[in-house]
Amino acid sequence: MLALNFKPFPIIETNRLVLREITKKDAENFYRLRSNKEAMRFIDKPLAESIDEIKSFIKYIDKKRKDNDAISWGISLKDGGELIGTISFHSIEKENYRAELGYMLLPEYWHKGLISEAIPKVLNFGFNDMKLHSIAANINPNHEVSRKVLEKFKFKKEAYFKENHYFDGKFYDTEIYSLLKH
Repeated sequence: MLALNFKPFPIIETNRLVLREITKKDAENFYRLRSNKEAMRFIDKPLAESIDEIKSFIKYIDKKRKDNDAISWGISLKDGGELIGTISFHSIEKENYRAELGYMLLPEYWHKGLISEAIPKVLNFGFNDMKLHSIAANINPNHEVSRKVLEKFKFKKEAYFKENHYFDGKFYDTEIYSLLKH
């Protein structure tokens, strides 16, 4: 079974980005992200309704990290520092050496290659530091951009589940992609 330790928080840098701990100072920008209809269009979760809700969510993800059960990085531009998105391993199956990758950006930062810049570093951390065997990503099948990003990094479609996710009065399909360490 995986023995994880996310202390101290692992900061990851790329050419343009810093992937860092999400703190209460990020609450306003995190709220902008999680309450943005366009950013949340394929997430199939409710929009954030208040900054207080986001502050509670930040406490939740921090607890998950302190318990070594998940890790979420805030994405910031090196020359800005403000949170513009997140990338995480939010569902870790320690007994299976597997984690689920998730990511999102504020729409004004889309189509700039930022997620494609962050993913290789996060995958490297997952496979080499965390010792994962596989990394999965669950996507809404209508999210063509996310599918293309995953395929760019050699993720393979593992499954297609029909109407397995209930949200906002509707059932949605889910596609599962994965990447093995080798």
